[in-house]
Amino acid sequence: MSAVAADRKSASDGKRKPASDRKLTRAVATSDRRFAAIAHTMLILWSVIVIVPMLWVLVSSFKSTGEILSSPFALPDHWRVENYAHAWTDANIGKYFLNSVIVVVSALFLVMLLGAMCAYILARFEFPGRRLIYYVMLAGLTFPVFLAIVPLFFQLQNFGLLNTRPGLILTYVAFALPFTMFFLYSFFRSLPHDVYEAALIDGAGDWRAFFQVMLPMARPGMAAVAIFNFLGLWNQFLLPVALNTDQDKWVLTQGMAAYASSQVYDIDYGALFAAIVVTVVPVLVVYVIFQRRIAGSVSQGTFR
Repeated sequence: MSAVAADRKSASDGKRKPASDRKLTRAVATSDRRFAAIAHTMLILWSVIVIVPMLWVLVSSFKSTGEILSSPFALPDHWRVENYAHAWTDANIGKYFLNSVIVVVSALFLVMLLGAMCAYILARFEFPGRRLIYYVMLAGLTFPVFLAIVPLFFQLQNFGLLNTRPGLILTYVAFALPFTMFFLYSFFRSLPHDVYEAALIDGAGDWRAFFQVMLPMARPGMAAVAIFNFLGLWNQFLLPVALNTDQDKWVLTQGMAAYASSQVYDIDYGALFAAIVVTVVPVLVVYVIFQRRIAGSVSQGTFR
């Protein structure tokens, strides 16, 4: 009888366990749904906060100043495309836009090339002082930009690069290089060493192995860090203001600040908003094209 009772007890215990498991599963599912609902609600609110002002600026760029002041949230009675023409010519936004493209594209090319080479050497080769170089480069990430303005000013002046595009390009490269190296270090560190050895066996030298084998394998990381660098360099304001005072060589951020402050009380809001759209559109285009490269490409550069 005791054996039969024990069997019945074990059978009843076996029936209770699935029930408790189902309760636990339902509790976890309910918690997940609540978290998902809260997360989606926060994302929707954040999207509204970001998108609505951008749409308002875009619509306002086609309105006259009177329409913006009298009915700021209404659609324009007449879509004034000429606002963009006024901003492009009267405010010299076209010239500043071209200067920004020249400076940012040149700096981006140099910083990606130098940053990739530096990260590759530090990640793949053992040599004395490697650890010191790595941490010195990382220290550049902690150095505030405004503390270097005065030394940079005199250095560029001594080299004859003050108020020149090459001087601004080199400054951009210097400040973007530590982040680029830090970001790409782990990508090159994680690449399989067998591929590099196979390239050497096939007769490739170090330079060819880097440019034709290792660099294409790090393409996701290169694309992601290029986007981050482009956003930072395109929106840079402090460095150009201090180191590039020649109005003919102003970049877009300088031109926008000067245009907004020069109108004082007689402000053409339509042209001003059109200039803002011209400034923002390149950043949005670059981000939309390469946004998939960012997801899954961010990793920490840890020294090993």
